[in-house]
Amino acid sequence: MSTARASLRSRLVRHVTLPLLLTWGLGSALALGIASYFTQRAFDRSMLDDAYLLSAHLAQRDGRWVLDMSENDIRTVLYDQSEQVYFSIVSHDGRLIAGHAGLRAQPADDGGDSHYTDLRYQGQELRAVVLSRDTPPAQIVVALTTSSRRALLRRLVAYSVVPQVLLLLGLMLWLRRAVTRDLQPLSRLQELVETRDAADLSPLPRALLEGAASRDVHGLAGAIDALLGRVAQGVAAQREFAGDVAHELRTPLAGIRALAEYGLSQRDPAQWRDQLHAVLLSQQRASRMVDQLLAIALAQEAGAAIQLRRLDLAAAARDQLLRRLPAADRAGVELEASGLDEPAWVRADAGLVDGLLVNLLDNALRYGHRAGGGRVWIELAHRDGHQVLTICDQGPGIDAAQRELLTNRWRQGLDGHAQRLGAGLGLAIVQRYADLMQAEFRLEDGGGPVDAPGLRASVAFRVAD
Repeated sequence: MSTARASLRSRLVRHVTLPLLLTWGLGSALALGIASYFTQRAFDRSMLDDAYLLSAHLAQRDGRWVLDMSENDIRTVLYDQSEQVYFSIVSHDGRLIAGHAGLRAQPADDGGDSHYTDLRYQGQELRAVVLSRDTPPAQIVVALTTSSRRALLRRLVAYSVVPQVLLLLGLMLWLRRAVTRDLQPLSRLQELVETRDAADLSPLPRALLEGAASRDVHGLAGAIDALLGRVAQGVAAQREFAGDVAHELRTPLAGIRALAEYGLSQRDPAQWRDQLHAVLLSQQRASRMVDQLLAIALAQEAGAAIQLRRLDLAAAARDQLLRRLPAADRAGVELEASGLDEPAWVRADAGLVDGLLVNLLDNALRYGHRAGGGRVWIELAHRDGHQVLTICDQGPGIDAAQRELLTNRWRQGLDGHAQRLGAGLGLAIVQRYADLMQAEFRLEDGGGPVDAPGLRASVAFRVAD
């Protein structure tokens, strides 16, 4: 059962605003705590100054300590516009010297001269300072109600927190709008992908990215375009492969059917044998053509997946050369090799190298010999920072104007048309494989006599580190 998922916009806004709110809350609490502390210190310091002033006016009269201040002076010193002020001066023997009789406090635990404490007096919560003096020997307590302090803190909260809340709400609205604007291209991209036809593999319209300020959106659009391009190439390759197979197999299949029908119309077993042999040859030609078409299609699809690795080209060439010995014997062709004794390390793909060698050797054995025999040889040499693999034959060769054309599909030389062998795909496969391995494929004159100049096919591979 699928669950509803939050939108990317909601998740982004939530991931930003939640830490922002948490940070703001902690910061505001810390700021208010600090403000409260220093406000308390200011009030406490004022009370302590009053206590010292009262202490300075203690005097001895007739052997007793008294407060040498008039009532008006006391009211002036302890005047507070918004709070009630209480005080008491008590001698060390517990006698009240001046002030309110019931206002008492414990001395400081650490033995210091002064300390602050909270008291309850006459039903009121008070903040008090306690000053202990040895000269004169008395304890002085000055206490104030705390309503003005609380009111000040409330005003501080109102004047600082409320504007911040409003600013924070404005920031959240702006953030939501900005995220919505930046994600708008993604919404348009989603709508376009959902409504696009499956057969439409064209690049995304540039107007889709108008207003997209993020390079991530541009990168996503570019990646989708690249994916569509690769899919389009794959679809085109499949269509081309299907068309090629349908077109090229029509002739050999029709030939096979004609041969079979002709054989069935004969009564001579020898004719049947001849027709069956012809059917077998046609089937072999059709099978080879399908293999080559599959190789071409695989090469087109594998362009992005090929990973070149360190490969011993000499060992791969020796292996394919040994496999071609029976075919060379049947054709009366001598196979020779040079430069294959020592390892030749190149950057290549083993499967592509085998396919390249198979097609080059097959072409050389099919077309690269004279009537009654001939010679095909393979060379491997290090030249100009490359390992160059060369396959030469003694066939009729290819005219210089035709060589470049023969690397295209469905192109055959005159000898191939005359012998009705192959389909003109072998050299196209070699060219494609060489391109995938970042190698250079060349066709040159073999340097033989006029009647059999031969053909030199070479592939230059990058040397592996």
